[in-house]
Amino acid sequence: MLVARWNAGAIPPVALAFWRWSFTLALLLPFAATALWRGRDEIKRQWPSYLWLGFLGMGVCGAPVYLAGVTTTATNIGLIYAASPVVIVLLAWGRYGDAVSWRQAGGIAVCLCGTLWIVGRGDLGNFVRLQFVAGDLLIVLAMLAWSVYSVALKHTATGFDATTRLAAIVAGGVAVNLPFYAAETLYVAAPSFDAKTLATFLFVALVPGIGSYLCYSVIIARLGPSRASLVMYLIPLYGAGLAWALLGEQLADFHLVGLGLMLPGLWLGTARPTARG
Repeated sequence: MLVARWNAGAIPPVALAFWRWSFTLALLLPFAATALWRGRDEIKRQWPSYLWLGFLGMGVCGAPVYLAGVTTTATNIGLIYAASPVVIVLLAWGRYGDAVSWRQAGGIAVCLCGTLWIVGRGDLGNFVRLQFVAGDLLIVLAMLAWSVYSVALKHTATGFDATTRLAAIVAGGVAVNLPFYAAETLYVAAPSFDAKTLATFLFVALVPGIGSYLCYSVIIARLGPSRASLVMYLIPLYGAGLAWALLGEQLADFHLVGLGLMLPGLWLGTARPTARG
């Protein structure tokens, strides 16, 4: 999301998504190629699932987010994505009957309050003054796709380990993005492939590509989509921390208040209940 706002159209959005995941796949293959070859029968059987997950996680959550960064603000992106844990819980419950305890629901509510406090910069009046633009609709679309991706990731059968499975999903994402990248290159613009652009491709492949998606896959496998989705509430806090570290922006009191709400909310939402006698 920070890259989306920082880039703001400098690199064509589909090109950024396509090369992000192409670089990611190239970096994963040395570790996953052997397992993918051995599991080729599973890939033949499950290819619609990998294509679907690639469409959701690397397609809809790719270029539309980068395109939205041209017109919308980081505040709006954070506010809209704050709804994803609620959507994920409802999808997991409605589609697969995943149980949601009152403790989890309470943790989600507390985390949401902390997130909204940070997004609103400690002033509820800021929500009245927020303005929504066309880019916000793209973020809503991406948020819904991410929610479906999170639930489907947990409930789609696989015989692969997390790294190999991610490589298969990324391959599906590259395939989904390819025709749109070709159309963008022919009819809109092509990326320059200068040093800055290549460095951007490498960064988004390593950090929000392999780093975040692989960790999120492992968390979902261990905690389930409802509990894992709570990490999304940390986005505004991480955004503030990165802005302080990289851009020199100052942390404010409302960041600390939001953190004070989110940490107990995360504990409530993710801690396993203690078994009784």
